[in-house]
Amino acid sequence: MTPALPVRVLLVEDDQRVARVNRDLLERDPGVHVVGSAASCAQGDALARALAPDLILLDVHLPDGSGLGLLHHWRAAGILTDVALITAADDESSVRLALAHGAFDYLIKPFTGARLAELVARHRARRPVTEGSPRLDQAELDRLLGVTPSASESLPRGIDPHTLERVAAALREAGASVSAEDLGERVGLSRVTAWRYLEHLVRVGEASLDHVYGQSGRPAKLYRTAEAGGPG
Repeated sequence: MTPALPVRVLLVEDDQRVARVNRDLLERDPGVHVVGSAASCAQGDALARALAPDLILLDVHLPDGSGLGLLHHWRAAGILTDVALITAADDESSVRLALAHGAFDYLIKPFTGARLAELVARHRARRPVTEGSPRLDQAELDRLLGVTPSASESLPRGIDPHTLERVAAALREAGASVSAEDLGERVGLSRVTAWRYLEHLVRVGEASLDHVYGQSGRPAKLYRTAEAGGPG
């Protein structure tokens, strides 16, 4: 399985302490690389154009203007990079304006590391399967829009479709066999919860299970996508 490309993130946040915390949370995921950090609208605009990141995490209240105005400016200029707001602005008008300007997610400070990991997983799920395809079929479009499977494709009790998507995406991104504990750390889930979702993926044929024996003689369970190779 070809390793997935890293997620290149630009932070636009004027509070340097918050920016450092967010960078540390993001880079717990080895597949995420923070390529730049800006403290103003002007710096954010310059870095977005110079670095062409995959994902921009944008504050609303910045010293030289509004992040919402910057988002509108990018969209008007044809910059379609995935943008998520991370901000203390919790009024409905800010949220609605952000979504109207094409933000795909909105986190209100303070937030959990798990919620930030979910944001990154949602970005990964939105990335095109193949580059440069001029057309989309309905399944691909539904994936980009975050449309969940229909009720006829019901899941077992205790399996949430959004969490299942995060687990499946993280397993694909791993590029090799991983334990439930390792995968849980990637997506902010407990080992037991990650194990439950991985076992479901095995049951429906989307993942494979390997038993690896160590020095203790007890087998370790390692999971991989169904199309991936053996333990790596």
